[in-house]
Amino acid sequence: MSKPKHDRGLPSTEAQAIVSNLRVSPRKLNLVAGMIRNLPAQRAVATLTFSKRRIADQVKKALESAIANAENNHQLDVDRLVVARAEVGRSIVMRRFHARGRGRASRVEKWFSHLKIVVAERAQEEEETA
Repeated sequence: MSKPKHDRGLPSTEAQAIVSNLRVSPRKLNLVAGMIRNLPAQRAVATLTFSKRRIADQVKKALESAIANAENNHQLDVDRLVVARAEVGRSIVMRRFHARGRGRASRVEKWFSHLKIVVAERAQEEEETA
């Protein structure tokens, strides 16, 4: 018994990579994801390489994984890839406490995030106009 087969959710010109439970808040991750949205794939990798944000290295690994998926699994042209979507979602929140004065405590929340990067192959006509 195996799982039933289902159709691929993406068009044939797209590939994706998903990273679950990144140890960064969704707000901070969305700032990094916003830097690479709608950029050509090679330029997005360069942007993440020189970013000062801590999480940029893990976002870069996810982007390189999506590019590798496009090349190896779906035979897409790497030179024409564009970051079509970079979606950020909430994951778990670990709650810890911080000891305060007079026997009190305050809550510290440690947020986790999900990241989904979709790269798409740009059409030939769009490439010539850009």
